[in-house]
Amino acid sequence: MRLLVFTLLGFCAVASATFSDALELQEADYFSASVTKGILPPIANRIPSDPAVATFEGEGTSIGMSGGTIRILMAKAKEVRQMVVYGYARLIGYDSKLVLRADILKKFNVEKGRIFTLTLREGHRWSNGDRFTTEDFRYWWEDMANNKELFPAGPPVQMLVDGALPTVEIISETEIRFAWEHPNPEFIPALAKASPLYIYAPSAYLKKFHPKYQEADKLAQMVAAENRQNWASLHNRKDNSYKNDNPDLPTLQPWVIQTAPPAERYIFSRNPFYHRVDTNGFQLPYIDEVHMDIVAGKLIPAKAGSGEVDLQGRYLNFNDTPFLKQNEEKYGFVTHLWRTGKGSQLTLYPNLNIEDREWRDLFRDVKFRRALSLATNREEINEVVYFGLGLPQNNSLLPGSPIYDRKSAYAYAEFDIENANALLDEIGLKLGPGGIRLLPDGRKAEIIIETAGESTEETDVLQLIHDSWLRAGIKVYTKPLQREVLRNRVFSGQTQMAIWSGLQNGLASPEMSPAELAPTSQQQLQWPMWGQYLETKGAAGQAVDLSAAELQLERYFAWRVAASFEAKKKIWSDMVRTYNDQVFTIGLISGALQPIVANARLRNLPAEGYYNWDPGAHFGSYRPDTFWLSLSKTDG
Repeated sequence: MRLLVFTLLGFCAVASATFSDALELQEADYFSASVTKGILPPIANRIPSDPAVATFEGEGTSIGMSGGTIRILMAKAKEVRQMVVYGYARLIGYDSKLVLRADILKKFNVEKGRIFTLTLREGHRWSNGDRFTTEDFRYWWEDMANNKELFPAGPPVQMLVDGALPTVEIISETEIRFAWEHPNPEFIPALAKASPLYIYAPSAYLKKFHPKYQEADKLAQMVAAENRQNWASLHNRKDNSYKNDNPDLPTLQPWVIQTAPPAERYIFSRNPFYHRVDTNGFQLPYIDEVHMDIVAGKLIPAKAGSGEVDLQGRYLNFNDTPFLKQNEEKYGFVTHLWRTGKGSQLTLYPNLNIEDREWRDLFRDVKFRRALSLATNREEINEVVYFGLGLPQNNSLLPGSPIYDRKSAYAYAEFDIENANALLDEIGLKLGPGGIRLLPDGRKAEIIIETAGESTEETDVLQLIHDSWLRAGIKVYTKPLQREVLRNRVFSGQTQMAIWSGLQNGLASPEMSPAELAPTSQQQLQWPMWGQYLETKGAAGQAVDLSAAELQLERYFAWRVAASFEAKKKIWSDMVRTYNDQVFTIGLISGALQPIVANARLRNLPAEGYYNWDPGAHFGSYRPDTFWLSLSKTDG
């Protein structure tokens, strides 16, 4: 029997790729009535013939009981997508050692870094009972990704190697092969992301919205009824597995959304066809329902601290910890403190693509970026905001990464106001009235730092930055905006500087993509137009025209074709060193603590862990499908 292990800091759920005939399946009470009435088939006919089997070997973990509801809070309706993140059912997912393992897939095989054979589980079904087969992969590839009306820019960039698409071969109903001429090292990791690359879609459901499979008149009626512009708009509206906002769209996730937007409460119920069971033969997930209430983000800490949630990390900040801790006993919850795995808890992003020429030239001058970094008093920020528990380093890798280099991580991170002023003098920014420096065109050196304004943590940090930068003659103003407005302003070149979290993955290994260190995505707030240019294959954005950024991009492409571990490691080290030396972003504090509030009866949630987006999917790597509610705070 081949074992696929999922572990993280003491928690260990083991998923078996083969199914023991000796395992006696047991029906959950949640589904019993539907099975009796014939609405659902019995469990033996709902799960794959070789389901993944979760066992519990870590300290403090155990086989659980089915049943119960957990409550979570979100600030926006679109955050129903977080249930796809938390559920973390992926074709392939990360384990605790950041090794990729099969999950939805029975197994996968990689040859020469360019040929990928994926094997599905026999008898696997979508949440509505439709069969999950390679037809769902073929449909996505032929009828969606390569359809110009659905994908105007062509298939996702992860499907291209040197501009070439793969050969896709359907071997059987449960086996498919993707083959490129050259290695594609980002293909498998893309499938494991918190926001994954979907290379399959529920074809039986979606075909009725596609002109290749639907009668023209009937399709036109559906387009009109849904008030969409054309069939492609309708198809895209019906299909977005990550957005998770269509209750009719079949899913493979542990919980299925039942509520159509808009709503103040979204209900997610157990997927009756989910592919994992425990060693007692109970189908996962254990939790029957998840209730997601939509409330103002600023109210979430207060509600979490008054016992109105059963699991909450999002919208909680470290400075909420004292309040949360003092209310634990009264309201029956516990507050865990997990390490964040990002390159920096908060990071400043000078916009190298800003429309304003004077500021663009200034932000592209490495001396200016270094001066701002040297004028940032990280030690003060750490002590005042994080009680001295963080790491006052750059937006870089963390000590837990095998590529971590302390000297590089702390480059230009010390507080040196004298050196900062010397660099600004060297650039030619002279002091003007009130001690504020002047730009070459005579304007004051005033920087507006735009923020999503979602936490007082940002406000406190920015006030400290305001004070220290003023000693260098740089005046800071803060401008809070809605999250989407902020991103759109950055993308369009209107924003001078933004504050956001740092590198998603501060725990990288050489096999992971270094794409974050090069202009590869519009979401990178320091160079969004350069990233967009690569993402759209030159159809939008701007070509990179800064030598240091061009070098990073060249190294990234070299990593993609590097054949050996050592070659990949050297490229990673070079990219990290340049990223820190060039101060493309100004990291503030790393390794901060994230409060996690959980019902005291919630089991199999580790007391210590990493709260990280990618890799990790926040709670996803800890397999929330195995979380369960005990009868009391002490049993288990």
